[in-house]
Amino acid sequence: MPNGETNSLTMDAPHPDSLLDSGVQGVISRPIDRVDGPKKVSGAATYAAEYQFDDLVYGFLVGATIGAGKVVSIDDAAVRSMPGVIDLVTDFDTFIRVAAQGGETEAPTQGVKQITFVGQVVAIVLADSYEVARDAAMQLNVAYERSGGAFDFDKHREEAVEPPSDATEAHSTQGDIDAAMAAAPVKIDVTYTTPSQNSAAMEPHASTAVWEEDGSLTLYGAYQMPTSDAQQLADALGLDEDKVRIVSRYIGGGFGSKLGIAPESVAAAVAARKLGRPVKAVMARQQVFEATVRRSNTEQHMRLAATRDGRLTAIGHDNLCSNQPGEDYFEPVGIGTHKLYAGENRSITHDNVPLNLVLSGSMRAPGEAVGMIGLECAMDELAEALEMDPIALRKINDPAQDPEKDVPFSSRQLSQCLDEGARRFGWDQRQPAGARREGEWLVGIGMASAIRSNMLMESSAKVEIHPDGTATVSSAMTDIGTGSYTILAQIASEVLGIPVDRITMALGDTKDPPAAGSGGSWGAASSGSAVYLACETLRGKIATAMGVEADALTLKDGAAIGDNRSVPIAELVGQGLEAVGHIKPGKQEELTSQASYGAHFAEVGVNAVTGEVRVRRMLGVFTAGRILNAKTARSQCLGGMTFGIGAALTEELIHDTRNGKLVNRDLAEYHVPVNADVPQLDVHFIDERDVHANPIHAKGLGELGICGAAPAVANAIYNACGVRVRDFPITLDKLLPGLPSM
Repeated sequence: MPNGETNSLTMDAPHPDSLLDSGVQGVISRPIDRVDGPKKVSGAATYAAEYQFDDLVYGFLVGATIGAGKVVSIDDAAVRSMPGVIDLVTDFDTFIRVAAQGGETEAPTQGVKQITFVGQVVAIVLADSYEVARDAAMQLNVAYERSGGAFDFDKHREEAVEPPSDATEAHSTQGDIDAAMAAAPVKIDVTYTTPSQNSAAMEPHASTAVWEEDGSLTLYGAYQMPTSDAQQLADALGLDEDKVRIVSRYIGGGFGSKLGIAPESVAAAVAARKLGRPVKAVMARQQVFEATVRRSNTEQHMRLAATRDGRLTAIGHDNLCSNQPGEDYFEPVGIGTHKLYAGENRSITHDNVPLNLVLSGSMRAPGEAVGMIGLECAMDELAEALEMDPIALRKINDPAQDPEKDVPFSSRQLSQCLDEGARRFGWDQRQPAGARREGEWLVGIGMASAIRSNMLMESSAKVEIHPDGTATVSSAMTDIGTGSYTILAQIASEVLGIPVDRITMALGDTKDPPAAGSGGSWGAASSGSAVYLACETLRGKIATAMGVEADALTLKDGAAIGDNRSVPIAELVGQGLEAVGHIKPGKQEELTSQASYGAHFAEVGVNAVTGEVRVRRMLGVFTAGRILNAKTARSQCLGGMTFGIGAALTEELIHDTRNGKLVNRDLAEYHVPVNADVPQLDVHFIDERDVHANPIHAKGLGELGICGAAPAVANAIYNACGVRVRDFPITLDKLLPGLPSM
């Protein structure tokens, strides 16, 4: 097959024309089934912990049992004598480098290791079975020296520091918010708090490390962004980047916890190099909670000032978060607040309280997922103070352009989402707080806006058309359950006119063209655009072979149609054709303000006797550019809305304030919503194209469904019973004291 050319596009200008609109294959946007579905339901899809190799060794991680101090000694004699134990590996320098995840940490010397949180990996025990490795790891005798440590957020809040601004600005001010608050006839000044949370993906973190004869490493793992993860792993191991390959074909959920490399990958690689044998390391559920990442807790000081007709004059969203000492990452709580509503005086700030807890990192919709709780509940409080309908308040403050950057929105249909949601949900039947009662149950409805910033990330993909007319799409892009295999096949099918069942998808391998991977809701649009550009080039080659202009060519069902002729594509590609598509962001992300929008509506019942809350129904109305697959898109929104129910009612990581230990470190004690907690959820999409975002006119959707879902539930609870809870999750003990007597 001849080498293909690369079609590269930088989004410096709008891209008004898309081949997805002129294609006639008729598969784009349709709710077709997942192409990887049969493999998953039959067990043929290989996940990270399922790879098997000859001479495989099983590893089990050993985590620190103190929150701050150092390792004094490791007595491994008893463990090494256990039947089936092969070795025990400690590599303090490498382990601590991956644990730091970018923080300024000095590597220890002479076998002394600094401990900064409970669960920090100090060793890996290797055995001929998983069970033996686990048993031996639990019996390993590690001696520690405790020292200092900060574990209590409230006690150390005054030590908060401003983190450096990188992709997200830590501190942003505009106008004079204090003066605006003082002058406003109606104002809200309240504080909302949210706890630490865990991504709680179904699949635990797992890695199998295999060293090749040439000194290169192949890691079979569960990672969302293999291209950048391979770079991180190479850096941790002191290797050249081209010496590390990551294979991550199927991932059982990530939600941000698998964005970067986790300790098991480095430990497996170090151990495999020492033994000269493949090593598999699978984290126990408790280790996933203790040693990967958490969403930071937040304290959100909300200030809103408005005229009597509801026009905002000031928005203050000042936040305290937490992370390990020396870490730069902060939960970008106010990221959605920057562009959601008008208001000339603004303060959006973030400060980190340094704590010796498990690392804070990105969890599904970092920023907006928790930030919308503070903003949208405060907006509900403002509507109550104004005696104004909450939807009317939001619509009157729907800005014509970005209220801070003074640039137009690439596309924005927030008000349309609000109106359509109100119509579909029956908002006009809403009653005053505490007015509707059904026996023991107080019933109410609430709503909240949704916003999630849209991002385009540099990505590439290769598309090949084979002599038999079939095609292969390959990229280091991943599918974490979101439908990447399917939507990328649909894009290729629509542009090339090759049926989806004749397209082979090869994803999740860094030997293929690099991609941004799955994160930040950028995956579909970024990798989808790369596939589109590759197919655009191939379409041009087919037109040339056909002897017609590209715009006079029709491709459908494996045939090229033009000049009153229909020719099988297989007859036009010779020994085969291939092309690479490459997309990267450009001036459009500065010239326009890009985000996806939506509106959540919820009805809840609050038991007046017990304080229990039951979500009865929910509706999400969303607009996110072109919807590439109606079924997988709806599935993403259902998952996000379920996340919102958890954030509103049940999810809370509890740290022991004496030592930082996680009290509830498994799915028995960390309460995610189960089937009985989730009612019938309804999802509706408003048609949209965003020509400024990318050539396929799609915007991020995977995280939009969680943004605003929790405050919609919280606002419904207030409407049901008249009790406003500002400390999340809203558990019955927080409601009971304020409930009306029977």
